[in-house]
Amino acid sequence: MDKIQAKIHYIYHSGFVIETQNYLLVFDYYKEPGKSIENSLFPSLLLAETIKEKKEIFVFCSHSHGDHFNPVILDWESYNSEIKYILSKDIKTSTKKSNYIFMEEDNEKEISNLYIKAYGSTDIGISFLVKADNLIIFHAGDLNWWHWKEDSLEEQHLAELNFKIQIAKLKKEETIDIAFFPVDPRLEEFYHVGGQYFGEQLHPNLLIPMHFADNLLVTKEFSAKMEKLNIKSIEIKYPSEEINYSKN
Repeated sequence: MDKIQAKIHYIYHSGFVIETQNYLLVFDYYKEPGKSIENSLFPSLLLAETIKEKKEIFVFCSHSHGDHFNPVILDWESYNSEIKYILSKDIKTSTKKSNYIFMEEDNEKEISNLYIKAYGSTDIGISFLVKADNLIIFHAGDLNWWHWKEDSLEEQHLAELNFKIQIAKLKKEETIDIAFFPVDPRLEEFYHVGGQYFGEQLHPNLLIPMHFADNLLVTKEFSAKMEKLNIKSIEIKYPSEEINYSKN
């Protein structure tokens, strides 16, 4: 059996925790839903006791929208003074601190042997490419092919063009191990077009759906579509679900 190289924990919406050999990475924490029978089996990784124990914690936030940025994350440094925040430049904080690292599109950083590159978005903010422990991780934030049926044909064309420009830039990177990408059911029958295009163009080893709020069923539908295209995706069944990742 292959060695597990990352443990991925779904939090809610676009929020995930990723544990690698040396890092704990938190992306777009919004909230944790109430405990259910299923997710009570997986206690939160973001309790004060857990945060205290970890040495290398990076908390990423792709933009300031309320479903991606919750200011409560800034309180976590009271449990661990070594925590580092990687924040989109559009996020406003009341103070500037040395552990607040603000990024915009095309910025690159290397911190504690962790490499971070900011890619663009088709909404506000940025998306993140992260290299950690020989893994390449991509979190799209609100980067998506936002095909809204009520938009004009001109607006729809521009949305498609701007999205494909960002994907073309990403194609210059090495193969992505783990990608998190929106499958927003508000787009109705077009919910999958961005994720499908991303998968077909970039062929990540694992494509994980996000940005679906409480509509978990859409992840089942999406993973079935991707299976037909030989793109590995997953169904997410409940908050706090753990997904193990190993390279072939």
